[in-house]
Amino acid sequence: MLDSIRTRLTLWYTGVLALVLVALFVTTYLVFLRSVQRRMDTDLSELSKAFLATVRAELEDQTAPDPFTVAVEAAIAEHHFRDHVYAILDANGKLIARSTEDVPASSKKRPDSATLLESASFEQFVSSASSAEQFFGMVQGGRSGYRAFARRFTAQGNPYTLVILRSLHPRSEMLEEVTETFAWVIPIAILLASGGGYFLARKSLAPVVAMSSQAGRIGAANLHERLAVQNEKDELGHLARSFNRLLDRLAESFDRQRRFMADASHELRTPVAILRGESEVALSQQARSAEEYRESLGVLHHEAARLTRIVEDLFTLTRADAGQYSLQPRDLYLDELIAECVHSARTLAQAKKISLAFDGAAESPIHADESLLRRMLLNLLDNAIKYTPDGGRITVGCRRRGQEYAVSIADTGIGIPAELQPRIFERFFRADKARSHSESDGGGAGLGLAISRWIAEAHRGRLELTRSDSTGSTFTAYLPLDSGCSPSAG
Repeated sequence: MLDSIRTRLTLWYTGVLALVLVALFVTTYLVFLRSVQRRMDTDLSELSKAFLATVRAELEDQTAPDPFTVAVEAAIAEHHFRDHVYAILDANGKLIARSTEDVPASSKKRPDSATLLESASFEQFVSSASSAEQFFGMVQGGRSGYRAFARRFTAQGNPYTLVILRSLHPRSEMLEEVTETFAWVIPIAILLASGGGYFLARKSLAPVVAMSSQAGRIGAANLHERLAVQNEKDELGHLARSFNRLLDRLAESFDRQRRFMADASHELRTPVAILRGESEVALSQQARSAEEYRESLGVLHHEAARLTRIVEDLFTLTRADAGQYSLQPRDLYLDELIAECVHSARTLAQAKKISLAFDGAAESPIHADESLLRRMLLNLLDNAIKYTPDGGRITVGCRRRGQEYAVSIADTGIGIPAELQPRIFERFFRADKARSHSESDGGGAGLGLAISRWIAEAHRGRLELTRSDSTGSTFTAYLPLDSGCSPSAG
């Protein structure tokens, strides 16, 4: 049951609300108790002033033999309230006058004020109040005890003490009613809040449940489906959009992988078919001359070499994608490396009567992987030679631009259509039949530019097609002086 987020949210919400309500009850109870206590003390103090004012007024009007006693009895009669007890003590603490506590007629037990004023609790209170002009305290007795107030005064030249006792039973009943009210309200509020919290949590998480169910149905066969976004501005909408973007990347990756596998199968099928067909032809004839065998072996060797290059290129790209290709950067001169690559490719260019020239460059120190840069340059040169017609021209340049080198290879080929230029760095992609290899020219499989771009990016550079029209194409590799490449690049 606790595995459900709805249940955990509801329990957490209910628990927090219960703590808040209990804290509110305790706080309210204490504040109410303190307020009632202060109000009671204020009332007792004001009542004592009124009582003494009545005593003084009665003393001025009395002509009886014992005017003080008559005045006190008149004041008690005038200020006689229910749940109040008055006591007048002389300087020695002797009780001179008192009143009886007025209680409701329904009360089964009428308290005896004489017993109350003779109790040990009352005597202790009087003893504590003897040294103060005014004193508040508690006296045990009755149903809930009494709040006691003592005030010293002088009448006819003699010191006396007025003690007023007020029953705490009404206050106790009021506090009990408050407690009972909270005892009912808190559980009901918790039940209502827990039900509402569960409903709210269920409704809030309903889109998550729907997205989870829909995501569970998405597989390789229906990777084009996307999660429904109900509200793009809230957190769940953001989650759905993020998941849909993830599905977009996965779909693109799956499509790229399927296309890669199909293209790889197609590229590998041709040399394998040639190897198999040539070997079957050689084996089907019983008597063949040595020259014919040499010719068949030459075809087998040519196709095996082509198959080896394709497999090596695929292996290189696979390791690059997995970040497992180890780079070995060192200090070298880029201008010297370009000159060596141009010299190596000049033989292929001469076979097609293509002019291959390197404009030369100033000293170009660079920190990079020499073998990978050599492979990139040879791939670009080989690509330019293949797609430049006989008698054409290829120009290689190298110039420094700030903290990077720009190595350009320009040919005078037929160019690449504008609509196909964004795809030329895709694996196994060839723009058209005019720029694709023939079955016998030993051409590549459409992986050279993909590998060259990865090499440039592994050195924190880039490879771009900077120009392509009817007069030819120019590829430019931008390489930083210090590539800062890590030992492994992906």
